Amino acid sequence: MSEAETPSARREAIGHRLDEGHAVSAARLASEFGVSEDAVRRDLRALAAQGRCRRVYGGALPLVPATTPMTVRLDQQPDRKGALAAAAARTVQPGEFLFLDSSSTNLALVPLLAEDADLTLVTNSVPIAAAVLERQDIQLVMIGGTVDLLVGGCVDASAAAQIATMRFDRLFLGACALSVEDGITVHGYADAGFKRSLLGRSRNTVVLLTNDKLGQVTHHRIAGLDEISTFILEADAPRQMADAIAQAGGTVIHGQSRPAVAA
Repeated sequence: MSEAETPSARREAIGHRLDEGHAVSAARLASEFGVSEDAVRRDLRALAAQGRCRRVYGGALPLVPATTPMTVRLDQQPDRKGALAAAAARTVQPGEFLFLDSSSTNLALVPLLAEDADLTLVTNSVPIAAAVLERQDIQLVMIGGTVDLLVGGCVDASAAAQIATMRFDRLFLGACALSVEDGITVHGYADAGFKRSLLGRSRNTVVLLTNDKLGQVTHHRIAGLDEISTFILEADAPRQMADAIAQAGGTVIHGQSRPAVAA
């Protein structure tokens, strides 16, 4: 048996694909490597124990890399986030009581909200609160507590207690990843608990997702596809993801296509 055919080499080859962000199928891997599906499932269990994937029926999904701090994410993918935010802004109705969860994509929504629409905006995000202050025409409610530097806002027990008596017309929920099997997932334990508290306090929940978050999964589950009202996806988002959302009963809205860059 050559080194490439050993179980450890096979496992590492599978792990390398997962590390690169590719989902894997046990049946296809078994056929490719000429081994039983049970052998592949043992490989996947071992890789999951190492924190390199998330087991799902029939295979495994890659884990999203650890998130970068909010201060870094603010300047990433501005055109993509802007296209999603423009579509999201059109869902807001005059007089609504909104919650904008801490998210660099949700931040892009603030300057696009209609002027003089009699909106009240609640947020746990320091950057979002600062952006709303510049508007002057939106009533701002800031949720406080200890600021989580990765999240860029407050997600502790104090923050959760402050929203306990509120009922939102529309919640813009932040998300780190979305998969058909696991739904919305995020990195942080406290952030996950705060987001789950938000879900029960809104008539409509909207999630804005750039393509790099689709088909991905991370450590803490927030909600299944059927628990989110509306998904704002990029114009070129995979068709199969949009179809899965529609099948679960959600509404899919696509952002406008980004203009081509001249050569």
